[in-house]
Amino acid sequence: MLIALEPLDDVKSPEPPRRDSHSGTGRRTVTTDDTTDWPALMQRVRDHRDRVAFAALFRHFAPRLKGFLMKSGIDAARAEDCAQEVMTVLWHKAHLFDPSRASVATWVFTIARNRRIDLLRRDRRPEPEDLPWGPEAEPDPDDALALQQDSERLRRALKALPEAQRRLIERAYWGDATHSEIAAATGLPLGTIKSRIRLALDRLRHAMK
Repeated sequence: MLIALEPLDDVKSPEPPRRDSHSGTGRRTVTTDDTTDWPALMQRVRDHRDRVAFAALFRHFAPRLKGFLMKSGIDAARAEDCAQEVMTVLWHKAHLFDPSRASVATWVFTIARNRRIDLLRRDRRPEPEDLPWGPEAEPDPDDALALQQDSERLRRALKALPEAQRRLIERAYWGDATHSEIAAATGLPLGTIKSRIRLALDRLRHAMK
């Protein structure tokens, strides 16, 4: 179901919904004040797809969402679009709201925060024109041979290390463990681990010259 949402710039600063009233045109509206029962309005959206209750929620939260998003660094146009997307999520996902776990405001602003994170992640992705196209160039045969020889020399140098030193090098560089994590796992003093790794690296550097 599509929902016609008002542009946020046209939304007057509302006060939150309390009771139903009828205008002279016969259209049902919801008046709001500081005692508004927002969970009750959410329940009406959830159980009855009540557009009047949703309109009251929209009038109150949409401008606040837009302001929150703009303060986080998003421009006005995108903040407005994002705020309307959040309110659309509220309409479609009202059944997920649990008043025992969070207030309506907390729930709505959590959705907005997650949406903002998604936007920032998307902004950091390279645009298609910035991506490399086509196959990568074939490596130079001489470079490939040198790399192969270095790899073989390193393998032999590692194998020649004393067992205690080799295991620590493998944990630190292949296992990506910190010296403190290695100390906790092996029970060795931190100073011993640092000393053995330093000696092992000296041996490897000498072997690779």
